[in-house]
Amino acid sequence: MSGVNKAIIVGRLGADPEVKTIGSGQTVCNFNVATSENWTDRDGQRQERTEWHRIVVWGRMAEICGQHLAKGRQVYLEGRLQTRSWEDQQGQKRYTTEVVANTVQFLGSNDRAGQGASMGGSMGPQDFGPEPSFDSSEEIPF
Repeated sequence: MSGVNKAIIVGRLGADPEVKTIGSGQTVCNFNVATSENWTDRDGQRQERTEWHRIVVWGRMAEICGQHLAKGRQVYLEGRLQTRSWEDQQGQKRYTTEVVANTVQFLGSNDRAGQGASMGGSMGPQDFGPEPSFDSSEEIPF
């Protein structure tokens, strides 16, 4: 029996994307996207929770993402969830789950290029709280 592995995310970039060319010559783009959920608790207080999603894009789309995405930019993306593991420098097994995107649509305006709004209207950057930080000594190998 086969299953369905599909993720759909609409959110904002927490930092500028990182674009690399790996040993095989293929281009990869990595960035984090925040999504927020709002609700009112039993006491009538407004609550908010932000989730951070690690995104990986490959090939020509990775190059395009590197050119047009920036911190605060809103994106719509579709892809599949993938969990990878590796050993850090202390020999501890580490895991990460990421969305390997095969569809990326840029929403809102692109402030770097000074262009007007595209799909979704013009929306400025928002503060979603601290972006997850990763120790550079624990970089995920590609």
